[in-house]
Order: sequence, then structure tokens, then C-alpha cells
Amino acid sequence: MLKGSIVAIVTPMLEDGRIDYDGLEKLVDFHVESKTDGIVSVGTSGESATMDIDEQIEVIAKTVEMARSRIPIIAGTGANSTSEALELTSRAAALGVEACLLVVPYYNKPTQHGLYEHFKLLAEQVDIPQILYNVPGRTSLDMQNDTVVELSKISNIIGIKDATADIPRVADFVARCAPGFALYSGDDATTLEFIKAGGHGCISVTANVAPAKMHEMCQAALAGDMVTAETLNDQLDGLHGSLFLESNPIPAKWAVSELGFMGKGIRLPLTEFSAEYHQAVRDAMARAGVA
Repeated sequence: MLKGSIVAIVTPMLEDGRIDYDGLEKLVDFHVESKTDGIVSVGTSGESATMDIDEQIEVIAKTVEMARSRIPIIAGTGANSTSEALELTSRAAALGVEACLLVVPYYNKPTQHGLYEHFKLLAEQVDIPQILYNVPGRTSLDMQNDTVVELSKISNIIGIKDATADIPRVADFVARCAPGFALYSGDDATTLEFIKAGGHGCISVTANVAPAKMHEMCQAALAGDMVTAETLNDQLDGLHGSLFLESNPIPAKWAVSELGFMGKGIRLPLTEFSAEYHQAVRDAMARAGVA
């Protein structure tokens, strides 16, 4: 089981919206050097919603190539169409990724039975470890615990990224999900509490900006060293909040560009981070020791 801080990596872009592969390579190297425990390529933070299927696969393939087996790569292959998710997952599986991350279908608002059948079909059709992703704030649909428990019984559905910030859910997952089912927080601000409750780490936005400290915080918490974990989390707390002053990944991309790894390119309908919030993020970066 992969444990610790897994970054939901941003996708560097040029001003005209093309992918900046030089910037991406710098970021992959940065995360290897920072001991980030894994990379999610082309997730929400990677602007998957504005890429077509071929482009998503190209970015995932380049990320795997750049990683050179130094760090596990997880491919974001979810979609609101089951057929599209199936194509993405099938193609990503052939690239040598560690696993695929599959978001709850958005906009359609299927029933819980529909969610079960969607994820079951993907697991049956593509022989690769798959991680569920529940983020009601973006999908307008909450995958209920009972549905997660049933899906956890499918052998290659190996975990969930839970972005609900509902900590009591973790204990229920621990009690009822299949043995070895991985639990990742999708909410940076509550990651420490999530791990305390039995979670195994996070899939993080904050790790884009402070990867070493997120790794250290998660590893300390997993080792039961809560004094160290709480000290580190206090230093990160400003980033946990300020990186969501506008929709993710707008602030995160700006902060990473401030670190010098890439330019400020971002695709419409997302726009460049509002100047009125710049100082708040700079202050949070300084507090986290990354400015």
C-alpha cells in the first residue's frame, strides 16, 4: 500500500495553453528530491477537464517517462461518461502507472447503484489497481459509505480519496471496508485528523508548493509522532487555506510559478490568480518555509 503524501500535480502550461513539458520535468524532479510519496498525473489539479483524451494520455505518458521509476505515478482517468473513463483507464494502464484514480461521475448525478455499476465495470474491464475519488464539492454527488464498502470487496479497487472532510467516515471505512483498503484524504486541512482516525495519507494540493514538509508531516503522523506532525501541520496550515482562495488549481499554479518551476499559464475557463490574494499566499509560503 502506498502511504504518505501523494501530490495531485499541476500541469505546467505556456501562455498559449500548450503543455510545458520542460516545466513538468522540473516538477517531477522536484517531487523526487522532496521525497513526495507519489504523483497523481492529470487529476483535478492537473486541469484534466480542459484536456481531450489523447492529450491526457500524452501527459501521463510523459510523466511516467520523466519519473524513470523513481516515484510511483497514479493516472487520473475518471470521467462522467463510463465509456470515456474506460478508454482513459485502459490506455493509462498500458503506460506503466501504479494505479488509476477515478472520480465520481460529475454532472450526471447517478444513483448509488449507478455508481456501483460504473466502478465495477471499470474494475472488471481493466486489470490495474483503481482508487475511488469522492469529492461532492465538485461532482454534486456524495458516494455513500455503503457503496464504498461494497466496492472495496472488488479485488483491484484498492482505496479511496475522500475529499468530504468528514472525519467520522474514516472509522467507518476502517471497520467495514475490505482488509488493506487504502484511505487517502482529499482535503489538506483535515489530513492530519484523517490519518489519526486510521487513514494512510493524502492526495494533496498543498504538496505542490511544500512537498517536503507534507511528506514529513504525513510520515510523522503515520509513525505516531503526533508532536512532530502537529508542529509541521501548523506551519502548513496557511497554505491549506490560501491555496483555495480561488478554485483549485488557480492559486496552486500561481504559487508553483512563484517558486520558479514554470510560468503562469492556465486554460480558460480558469484565469490567472487574482492579485488581491497574492500576499496571503506569499505569507503562507513563508510560514511553511518555502518562500
